[in-house]
Amino acid sequence: MTGTAAREGSGGRNVGQGERLASVVGGVALAVFGLSRRSPAGVALAALGGSLLYRGATGHCLLYEAAGVSTADAGAADGIRVEKSVTVNCPREEVYRFWRRLENLPHFMKHLEAVTDLGAGRSHWVARAPAGQTVEWDAEITEDVPGARLGWRSLPDSQIPNEGSVRFVDGPGGQGTEIHIMLQYQPPAGLIGAALAKLWREEPSMQLKDDLRRFKQIMEAGEVATTQGQPSGREEAAE
Repeated sequence: MTGTAAREGSGGRNVGQGERLASVVGGVALAVFGLSRRSPAGVALAALGGSLLYRGATGHCLLYEAAGVSTADAGAADGIRVEKSVTVNCPREEVYRFWRRLENLPHFMKHLEAVTDLGAGRSHWVARAPAGQTVEWDAEITEDVPGARLGWRSLPDSQIPNEGSVRFVDGPGGQGTEIHIMLQYQPPAGLIGAALAKLWREEPSMQLKDDLRRFKQIMEAGEVATTQGQPSGREEAAE
C-alpha cells in the first residue's frame, strides 16, 4: 500500500478517516476477544486491540511515521490492487447479464451479506469483515458496456474506499467467456488490517479467487459444488 509520502510531523495525523473508524471497530473486537481468552495469546491480542484503538482515536500510527507514510488524504487509488481472472463455459452476454444484476453477487461472493440496487447506477453494499464485524458503503457505476465491461467506485466517506472493473471477453476460439476483475481498496486499519484479514482468510485476493471459482460453478452447473447443501445460485438468483 502506498500513501502520501510526506509526514505531518512527529505525532501528527497520518491515518485517513476511513482507517481510523476501522481501527476503532477492529480494536474493540480484538480487545474483547483477547480478554475473553485469559491466556498469554489473549493478552497479546488485547494489547494489539488497544494499539488499534489508540490509532483510531488519535489518527496517528507509529509504523506509518517510521516508514514516512501518510494516508490522511489518500483515496482508493492509493490502496491495494488485486487482479484475478477465470474462464466460464457460457456465452458472454449471459455471463454479463448475471453479473450486472447486482443482487446476484452475494450468491457467489460469500463475504457479501447483501447488495441493494438504489437505482440511477447506485447501490448499497454490506460485507463481512474480520472478527465478526461488518462494513457498509454506497457505490456508483462509472462504466457500463453491455456484454463487455462494468466499472464502479465507492462514494465519498465510505468505510472502505474502493473501485474496480470487470471485463467480459470471448474465450479462445470463441468458446466461453474470460472474466477479468480488478479491485483497488483501502483495507480496514490500513496495512495492519490487511495483515489481520489474512489471518482470518478474509483478504480480498483470497476472496476473489474463491468467488470466481464459485461463480464458474454457478454459471456452468447451476449451483456451487459443496457437501453442505448450499442452494443453487441460478435457481435462487434472478437472471
